[in-house]
Amino acid sequence: MSTVIKVENLSKQYRLGDVGTGTLSHDLKRWWYKTRGKEDPYLQIGETNDRATKGVSDYVWALKDINFEVKAGEVLGIIGRNGAGKSTLLKILSKTTTPTTGSIKVKGRIASLLEVGTGFHPELTGRENIYLNGAILGMTKREIQSKFDEIVDFSGVERYIDTPVKRYSSGMYVRLAFAVAAHLEPEILIVDEVLAVGDAEFQKKALGKMKDVSEKSGRTVLFVSHSMPTIKNICNSAFLLVDGTVYMQGTSDEVVDSYLNNFIEFDTSNRVIINENHRKYDLPKKIKYLSFEFVNQFEGNQYSIKDNLEVKIILKSTLAQKNFRISFSINKIDESIVGLYFSDEILNIEANQEKSVTLKIKDHQLSKGQYYFDFSVGTGNQLIGITEYDNVSKILFFEIAYNDLARKEMITLWPSNWGNISFQNVEIL
Repeated sequence: MSTVIKVENLSKQYRLGDVGTGTLSHDLKRWWYKTRGKEDPYLQIGETNDRATKGVSDYVWALKDINFEVKAGEVLGIIGRNGAGKSTLLKILSKTTTPTTGSIKVKGRIASLLEVGTGFHPELTGRENIYLNGAILGMTKREIQSKFDEIVDFSGVERYIDTPVKRYSSGMYVRLAFAVAAHLEPEILIVDEVLAVGDAEFQKKALGKMKDVSEKSGRTVLFVSHSMPTIKNICNSAFLLVDGTVYMQGTSDEVVDSYLNNFIEFDTSNRVIINENHRKYDLPKKIKYLSFEFVNQFEGNQYSIKDNLEVKIILKSTLAQKNFRISFSINKIDESIVGLYFSDEILNIEANQEKSVTLKIKDHQLSKGQYYFDFSVGTGNQLIGITEYDNVSKILFFEIAYNDLARKEMITLWPSNWGNISFQNVEIL
C-alpha cells in the first residue's frame, strides 16, 4: 500500500514561562539568528533541553526526532503516559501547530477530532457546522448534502440540529463532531481521547465506525487512547511515546504489552485504604467502601492457580440498608475484564455502622498473569434495575503464577476475546 503520512526527524520545542525575552533587542537578535539557521544566542551553555531532566533553560522539547510512516488503510495507535507528547504530535499532523524542526509529508485530506469543540463555531447551529466542516475539507455543497442525513442519524442529535452548538452538552458535541469527521470521507482521520466523553453505546458505535472507515473504505486512522484493549482491538500497528521520543514501534499487541510491562506500576500492597482517586464515578455513597485486604496474604500478592482468593472488605453506611449486594470484576492489567461476580441481595447494614464482609473466591480458573479488582455496591438486579452506591477501581493487584512446572505447557495467558468467567464458587463470610 502507498504511504499517506511520512514523518522525518520531527521535533517540537516550547518555551517555558512568558513568551517574550524581556527586551526588543533580544527578540530581534533571536529572530535574526533563527532566520540564518543558527542556534539561539540566549540558550545557556551546556543546556541539553532534555524534558526528562530538570534543566535550567527556558525551553523544553515536547517531541524529539520522531520518525514514522503510515500506509493507506492502516489504523495506527499512539500510546504513552500523560505528557508523553501524543496530543502535540496530533496537533502538528492536523496543522494546528507547527514543528520546530523536521518534515511531514501527507497525501490526502485530514479530518481531526482532537478535543471537545475543535473545528466547531459555537454560535452556529449543528446543521451550519456540518456544512462549515465539509467546506474546510474541500467538499462541495452537494457532496455534504449526500452525507447529511447519515451524519445526523449517527450522531443522534437530530432534535437539536438547528440549535447553536454552544448549548450542546460535551457528549452531544463529541457525537456530532465524530459523525462529521467520520462521514465526510477524509483520506486520514485523526482521533484523540475525546471519545471518552461519550457514553458507552456511542463509544462502541464510534469504534465500529473507525474499523469500517479503515477496512471498507481504505482510509487511514490515527488513534490516541489510554484504553489498551481498544488499541489492541482496532489498531493494526502502534507506537509508544516516552518523554517525547518514540520508544517502540510494532504491532499493537507488541507495543501495548511492552508499555504494560515496562511503564505501568504493579502495586503489591495487600491492603488498600479507599480514597477519591479510586472512584471512577460520582455516586451517592449511601454505602461506601472503606478498605480492602487480602486475608490469605502471600509475598508480592503472588498466588498459585490452585489458591483461593480471600478478600476482607470494610464498608460504612449513612443509613440502615437491608438486602444490598456486592459485585466485582477481575481485570487483566491491560484493563480488559476477565471475570464477573454479583452476590445475592442478602447483606444488611445499620446506619453509621462499619461492616466487615469477607469474600472467598474458590476455583477461580484464572490463568497465569497479573490482575486487579473493581468493586461496586448497591441494590437491585438486572430485572428491576440496579442502583449503585459506590464503585471503586484498580483495587488489590495480584498475580497468578505457575504452581506445577510439569504443567506449564497446559497453561496460557487469557486473551480477552475468549470471553469472561462468571465466578460461581464465591463464599460470603
